[in-house]
Amino acid sequence: DWSSDVCSSDLNLQSIKDELYERGYDVPLIADIHFTPNAAEIAAQIVEKVRINPGNYTDRKQFKVTEYTDSAYQEEIERIRHRFVPLIRICKRHKTAIRIGVNHGSLSDRIMSRYGDTPLGMVESGLEFVRICEKEKFYGIVLSMKSSNPVVMVHANRLLAAKMIDSGRIYPIHLGVTEAGEGEDGRIKSAIGIGTLLEDGIGDTIRVSLTEKPENEIPVAKSIVSRYLNHADHNPINLLDLPVVNPFEFNRKKSTTLNNIGGENPPRIITDFSRINDIRYNDLTSIGYEYSNDKWQISDQASDFIFIGNQSVNFELPSGLSIIQNAEVWQNSNNSFPLFTSDEYFQTNIKKSKILNFVSINSSEIDEDIVSKIKTDNNIVLILETENKHGMAEQRRFIFELIKNSISVPIIIKRNYSRLDTKQLLINSSIDVGALLIDGLIDGIWLESNQSPQFINKTSFGILQATRSRITKTEYISCPSCGRTQFDLPEVTAQIRKETEHLKGVKIGIMGCIVNGPGEMADADYGYVGTGSGSIALYKGQKVVQKNISTENAVGALIDLIKEHGDWVER
Repeated sequence: DWSSDVCSSDLNLQSIKDELYERGYDVPLIADIHFTPNAAEIAAQIVEKVRINPGNYTDRKQFKVTEYTDSAYQEEIERIRHRFVPLIRICKRHKTAIRIGVNHGSLSDRIMSRYGDTPLGMVESGLEFVRICEKEKFYGIVLSMKSSNPVVMVHANRLLAAKMIDSGRIYPIHLGVTEAGEGEDGRIKSAIGIGTLLEDGIGDTIRVSLTEKPENEIPVAKSIVSRYLNHADHNPINLLDLPVVNPFEFNRKKSTTLNNIGGENPPRIITDFSRINDIRYNDLTSIGYEYSNDKWQISDQASDFIFIGNQSVNFELPSGLSIIQNAEVWQNSNNSFPLFTSDEYFQTNIKKSKILNFVSINSSEIDEDIVSKIKTDNNIVLILETENKHGMAEQRRFIFELIKNSISVPIIIKRNYSRLDTKQLLINSSIDVGALLIDGLIDGIWLESNQSPQFINKTSFGILQATRSRITKTEYISCPSCGRTQFDLPEVTAQIRKETEHLKGVKIGIMGCIVNGPGEMADADYGYVGTGSGSIALYKGQKVVQKNISTENAVGALIDLIKEHGDWVER
């Protein structure tokens, strides 16, 4: 990343390239330019690709709502062209590619005034630069649409791909969830955003961005890409004649409310306890229920159902937790419901619940007969399974068929990951389930695995949080470490998380420097931004409210700011 000191960076970059080539490395070099557009003009003469942020070429962002007349709008585009064309011409001479990298948080006031804080605004911000390039007959272009919010990122890239197809001019697309954060949360957000688009056939290169050591990012990226090495021979999936949902904005599928599933209820979580013999009180601790002093303590991340197969539970369950049993052994009670196979439910007279019945069905079974049977029954929740290598697409196709036929039955997605370790399970489940949640198509999750119920429960809630489907914890938006960072990002992020992780629904941005400060944390309620050696600034939303705070006192000052605005709660 280049931000300043262009002359010394020129010498350093050339030296780095020369030394790498001397040692036999011929991987193309990319210069990611921030704040200093003329640095790109120097870097373009050395490296194979430069990345520019459209926000750095626009009029200075004031975070103000301003009405632009058509003439004023065009005048700024002309100013952008005047500043941008010199770089294009250098790139043409040196055969250097340009990545036009749009960030959700860096949209100009002009774009915001016309398109709002939307995926369309992101796409238009990038296409302005594409049009300037094309007018100069320069086509060595890569595009990216990044956001810390996977939902925004997915919709923006889908819209970009659609607009390019409509125009007949298609450029490579680079994918990434910016400021994804650390640990499992960062991996889940990255997998959902990148994987959902790869499932759609969108994306040519990817970047996983974690608030960790840089070398931790590559294995996650490889895990995401590895899913698609054996997808080509998947079982065929029927084409859809016409779209049944808008892929460019979120709208939750309408579904019937049955007990606490569907309708306006948040997506529910089912945890598999069928492998646990003689289920006891303390087994429920792993899924958010703790029994002490003769009463249950229930966490925000408490599972909604446990599947116990042919077993029984011999104690009173906490309120909010229900049982699912195989239909053949099910005993009718207020908090116990049967699970049928589709054959059992639709072809036999076996005893059924008057409240709700879970019916397991494979997404490959879709046909007119099964659709008509589902349509005439208002008392079922579908447990939708798949064995297809391209399972997400097959399950989505099944759901689209129900929507086409105006069927509003609630749907729980079940996926089996028994053969995967924890790392690959985290990636695969985030993509398979997250892609369906981003489009609002499902009403719950059931992840089957040999891993512990605690890991499965935590992963399930992490996927819901990342897709903004069910908020149960604090959200952290934090950038990866780089040379500009003014403090130890992983350490400070851990400190802030320790003090604030109980603030359900609060979004906190943790940025290493002013470059990635107010712009990149567009989605945050509060911001902690490095501004110099040993000092930080605090933000409320996009507005700086305190400056020059010593890092020794910064976490405490952040807590005071949260308290001041009424978002603090005691543990």
